[in-house]
Amino acid sequence: MAERRRVDYNIHRDVLDEEIVDDVYNPIYNTTTVREKLKKSVSCSGPRLKKSILSTVPVVSWLPRYPVRENALGDLISGISVGIMQLPQGMAYALLASVPAVYGLYSSFYPVLIYFFFGTSKHISVGTYAVMSVMIGGVTERLAPDSNFLENVTGEAIINTTLRDAERIKVAAAVTFMSGIFQVLLGLVQFGFVVTYLSEPLVRGYTTGAAIHVIVSQLKYTFGINPTRFSGPLALIYTVLEIGSLLPETNLGTLVVSAVSIVCLILAKELNTYLAKWLPVPIPVELIAIIVATLISWQVNLNAKYGIDVVGDIPSGLQPPALPDISLFSQVIGDAFAISVVGYGLAISLGRIFALKYGYKVDSNQELIALGLSNTFGGIFQCFAISCSMSRSMVQVSTGGKTQVAGALSALVILIITLWIGQLFEDLPKSVLAAIIYVNLQGIMKQFTDIPALWRSNWIDMVIWIVTFILTVLLNPDLGLAASIAFALLTIIFRTQLPTYSLLGQISDTDIYKPLNSYEEVKPVPDVVVFRSSATLYFANAEMYQEALGRKTGIDITKILAVKQKLEAKRKRVEKKQLKKAQKEAKKQAKENRDLQVDVEHTEMAGVAVIDIEPDRDPSLPRAIILDLSPVNFLDTVAVKTLKNIKKDYGEIGIDVVLTGCQSGVVHNLETGGFFNEKVTKCCVFSSIHDAVLHCQCSCETERHQQDKEVRDMPATHF
Repeated sequence: MAERRRVDYNIHRDVLDEEIVDDVYNPIYNTTTVREKLKKSVSCSGPRLKKSILSTVPVVSWLPRYPVRENALGDLISGISVGIMQLPQGMAYALLASVPAVYGLYSSFYPVLIYFFFGTSKHISVGTYAVMSVMIGGVTERLAPDSNFLENVTGEAIINTTLRDAERIKVAAAVTFMSGIFQVLLGLVQFGFVVTYLSEPLVRGYTTGAAIHVIVSQLKYTFGINPTRFSGPLALIYTVLEIGSLLPETNLGTLVVSAVSIVCLILAKELNTYLAKWLPVPIPVELIAIIVATLISWQVNLNAKYGIDVVGDIPSGLQPPALPDISLFSQVIGDAFAISVVGYGLAISLGRIFALKYGYKVDSNQELIALGLSNTFGGIFQCFAISCSMSRSMVQVSTGGKTQVAGALSALVILIITLWIGQLFEDLPKSVLAAIIYVNLQGIMKQFTDIPALWRSNWIDMVIWIVTFILTVLLNPDLGLAASIAFALLTIIFRTQLPTYSLLGQISDTDIYKPLNSYEEVKPVPDVVVFRSSATLYFANAEMYQEALGRKTGIDITKILAVKQKLEAKRKRVEKKQLKKAQKEAKKQAKENRDLQVDVEHTEMAGVAVIDIEPDRDPSLPRAIILDLSPVNFLDTVAVKTLKNIKKDYGEIGIDVVLTGCQSGVVHNLETGGFFNEKVTKCCVFSSIHDAVLHCQCSCETERHQQDKEVRDMPATHF
């Protein structure tokens, strides 16, 4: 490795404090009023209207300039490939949502088409997704459980599946419509930043926990049993125990079909991965699996002979639009909000990854609106909530998809299947769809390897991952998400409450200051202490900041002030005693010299000696303390009060306290918080640590010269 060339750095200027900076360099103050901002936000002009339309309906801006020669073939191949994947996944994820399989096809058509017009990501494949489907399934089975549709037929309780499915479709449409409304409203108020609270460890831990719910929800199709549906916290644990108790009733035919399907799908996926270098498009193993399984089921009549549950009736054509049942809104509003946040978080996270890789920008607020409109229209057409799928997005990219046209073409493939081909899959075993779900969860389950990687890089992120996973598993996806976000925010608070406090020293002959305990060649500045906290200063850590300052400097300010107060009280007692003695002497003198008029009450104490019992200055104490506030980005009233107390208390024992590294907002907080007054001005706030150090050293030298002069000028005392 070539030796890096060293560059000289030399500058000469005066020491600058905030008052000098304001006087010399003319700060710019933002004087825009709220009324002016509001007026500007609602004003309309031709260019602004055009920009608003293009940003709201992005397809208008990019479709007229679509490069047909460069992108058309890749988008066509990609659209057909993704559409073929949408067929088995849509039907499988409909089982997760506890609705008939054909509604998974509807959810792979209407929302995808809407996103084509309003979405800004060119590469994500929106549509059905396992995590979203299982959240929908939790709502539908809670509000429309099997127990509500039991009918007594010839002395035997039988579930009326027609009425049950109709009610569950209503619930799924209502929660989807509400989640879309939430997303649109959040997008309109520019609330796209909410995704920043969903960190990557949180999202990955959450999706892994949700995958456990997905797996457990499909076990009934794998074993051919019918467990009781539980809801609320610990529902997963109760469901697993219920399934365990029903294992003796397993349908062996269903179990064999499931096992064979899982093994064949895994082997085919591995073969697909191995041959990826030579194949222009991946082998549609899931489509082949459902075709083969349907043919075998139809020929052998698995449903009648072995009692293997199949998909059943798949109506051809599309459903007419219908407004969701308004009476259900109050019961699903909490679930709808959780679904809207999770769906948006998954989509924007994946969208940003592709945008960064391929060099374009994804508008977070527009993505909220696009997903919201997709879900809102989807709810009207009896779809369930959608997001984006990692596996389909990777296929879309790998097969040459470059724009949203690939998504629109995949929707057309689903439309053709729904209109003319869907009925052919009525004999498809549900256990095969469950096997497709298991195999598609391979990528999510591999996220368990995040734990050792996070342990090596950042153990707090590892804790967030594990806690999020546990909360999601125990509290269900909706409550688990809220609890996980709350925990992640608590870790931030704890980190600001437990920052690193350090004393800084100077690297010789430079203006660079580093922690004394981090570098051997860093030396402390004589008579000056430089103190820094690694976190911002606010009400939660203000008291700890003050305590850490005393601990690091070795100054027990409370004890020193208490001693000083005692000495002050003693001085006053001595003066009062001397005053009484003088008054007594004055009275005695007045009696002896009655011809002299002596005002006893106003006797001048010319002869009274005032004893100064102020202790000598402790030479171990610094003459100045510099508080480096460069990590601080705001100050609340408690923090400002703490800084005022520090300056006042240390000033009383002869230690000057100055601030440095204050951002403009922090200086403004100091002004509005009443830190500055006639005695404390902006002269105690410096732009850099070195400015503050030079100022303090100059003040110390001036003070020493003044003390030496006073000692030399002091008259001798003769006895």
